[in-house]
Amino acid sequence: MREFFHAKAFIEVETPIRVPAPALETHVDAPAAGSAWLRTSPELHMKRLLAAGCAPLFQIGSCFREKECGGRHNPEFTMLEWYRLNADYHDILQDTRELLVHTFTSVTGAASFARHGHCTVLDGPWEVITVADAFERFAGWNPVTEWDENRFELDLMRKVEPALPQNKPCVLIDYPAPAAALARLKPENPLVAERWELYIGGMELANTYSELCDPALQRRRFENCAATRAALDKEVYPLDEPFLQAIEKGLPPCAGIALGVDRLIMLLCGADQIQRVRAFAQNPGELW
Repeated sequence: MREFFHAKAFIEVETPIRVPAPALETHVDAPAAGSAWLRTSPELHMKRLLAAGCAPLFQIGSCFREKECGGRHNPEFTMLEWYRLNADYHDILQDTRELLVHTFTSVTGAASFARHGHCTVLDGPWEVITVADAFERFAGWNPVTEWDENRFELDLMRKVEPALPQNKPCVLIDYPAPAAALARLKPENPLVAERWELYIGGMELANTYSELCDPALQRRRFENCAATRAALDKEVYPLDEPFLQAIEKGLPPCAGIALGVDRLIMLLCGADQIQRVRAFAQNPGELW
């Protein structure tokens, strides 16, 4: 992966792991670390570097999510994130395709792999389907025009994700605006955010945004999320004022992605459990 980014003149960065203000997202909880928290993502600090002119940039490092433990989740995991200025989520999709072909070819000698009886070819056609189309086809309703957060999350997990193709990479694109707190809205349809998620071999691998660069709207979204977390009796984190100040000074159009490295290694190794690819992974119900 580093070879790929270095060849494209990306700058590798390192940002704080213990942070005073995790990004506010309704269902993502940060583990406490004294008077601060362990990061759930390096996103906000990386965007501060973007605003300062450091681009394109990438980072590979540990992230943390409270109470996330299972076959595909570990409370500590490895994330790859990269960002480009003057780019959108379509540009990041091309990066992602090239990165995966490069990585699989370098490691295994082929841009394909077998999983659950299916052969997935990475340098062949990728299926791209909008969230609206996927939900209408597999769940019988449109979350863009009939937003219901609880129903959306449940149907995504139980009906939509299992129905996505497993014999080719699948991109679920154009999410309902309330489901993309850090993404910009499509100019032609403010009900839709410029976000996509990538599924390979039936497993969600990456999450991408055309980034929101409007500081006033970003503040309102954080405040609304804080109110929602409070109503759900969840911990409410402080607003990241240095991040908001950075985009107030000016963040050019940009796009970025978060890719789960552990899950990528699961695909490379043919492993079904994240515990098989991490030496010190936590099993459900087990204390370290």
